[in-house]
Amino acid sequence: MSAAREKVAADRATSRPTGSVRAGSGRSVRFLVLWSTAMLLGLLGMVMVLSSSSVSDLRDYDDAWYHLRRQVVWVALGLAGLFTALRFDYRRLRHLARPGLILAVVLLVLVLIPGVGTRVNGSARWLGVRDVTFQPSEFAKLAVIVFGANLLANRSSGSTRLTLWPMLVVLIGVGGLVFLEPDLGTTVVLAAIVASLLFFAGLRLDALLVTGTVGLGLVAGMSMSASYRRDRLFSLFDPWNDPLNTGWQTIQAGVAISSGGLWGAGLGASRAKWGFLPFAQTDFIFAIVAEELGFLAAMAVILAYLVLGVMGLSTALRAPDRFGQLLAAGITSWILIQAFVNIGAVLGLLPITGVPLPFVSYGGSSTILSLTAFGILLNIARQTP
Repeated sequence: MSAAREKVAADRATSRPTGSVRAGSGRSVRFLVLWSTAMLLGLLGMVMVLSSSSVSDLRDYDDAWYHLRRQVVWVALGLAGLFTALRFDYRRLRHLARPGLILAVVLLVLVLIPGVGTRVNGSARWLGVRDVTFQPSEFAKLAVIVFGANLLANRSSGSTRLTLWPMLVVLIGVGGLVFLEPDLGTTVVLAAIVASLLFFAGLRLDALLVTGTVGLGLVAGMSMSASYRRDRLFSLFDPWNDPLNTGWQTIQAGVAISSGGLWGAGLGASRAKWGFLPFAQTDFIFAIVAEELGFLAAMAVILAYLVLGVMGLSTALRAPDRFGQLLAAGITSWILIQAFVNIGAVLGLLPITGVPLPFVSYGGSSTILSLTAFGILLNIARQTP
C-alpha cells in the first residue's frame, strides 16, 4: 500500500513541473526570439549606418564616425526606454492612454507653429534646437496604439458606433496634423495601424472593407494634392521618365541592389553611398545592405521581420487580457507595416515616403520610440503563457 502511495506521489511530482516547464518554455521562446531578432537587426543597423554614411560624413563633417556616434546615443536611449517598459506591468499604460494622446496632439500642433517647429527640406516635422530634435509623429504612433488598445478593449466589437467612429475621429485628428507637416507616409502608416487595431478587435469585415476603400480613395486624393506627390507617384510606374529628378532615388537603389548580387560587394564596398544614393543611412539603408552584403543578407533581413511578425502576433493571441492582445497586435503591426513600406519603396514597388526601416535606419525619434514600444511588446510576451 505504501509503495502504491509513493508511486502516485512520484507521478504527481513529475507531472506538475512538466506542465509548468512547457508553458514557461513557450513564453521563454517567444521572448528570446523577439529579443534576439530585434537586437540582431539593431546591431546590423549600427554597422550599416557607419558603412553607408562614412563617405558623406568625411566630406561634410571631416569625421567618418559622425552619424554612428549619434546613432549609438539614440540606441542607448532606446534601450533605456525598452528596459523601463520591461520593469512595470503593461496594464498600467491604460491610465496613460488619454493623457498620452493629448500630449501627442499638442506636440503635433506645436510643430506647425512657425518659429517653434523646425523646418527641413520643406517639412516641419521636428521640435528642438540645433542638432537635438524630436519628431512628434513617432510618439503619435505609440500614443494612438495605446489609446486604441485601451478604447477597443473596453467596448463590444459588434458596435461600429462605439469602436469604428471613435477611432476614425482619432485618426482624422492625429493623421490630419501629420499630413499638414506635410508627411503623407507617416499618415498612411497611422491609418494602417488603426485599421489593424480594428481588425484584431473584431470589427465586422464589411465595415472594415468599406472604411478601407474610402481610406484608399482619400490617400489617392492626397497623393494628387501636390505636384511633388504626383511626380513621386507617377515615377513609381516609370522612373526613367525623369531619371535625374523624381526617378533618381528609385533608379540608384535598383542599381545598388542589382550590383550586390548573391553575396554582395563586401562590407564598406558600396558605390551607391559615394553620392549616388541620397539618404543612404536612413530611407535607403536596405539598398546598401543588399549591395554590400548581397541578396541572401537582404532576404535574411526580410525574414527577420517576418519572424518578429509571427512571434509578435503569437504573443497577441496568447496575451492574458484583451488590452494586452490589442497592444501587442498594434505594436507588431507598426513594425511590420513600416518595414513593408520602407522596403517596398526601396525596391520600387511603392512610392518613396521617407518612412525609416525599424531598428536599422538612422534616426533619433524613430529608434528611441520603436525600441521603447518593443519593450512593451516584450513585457507582454514575458507575461504570456
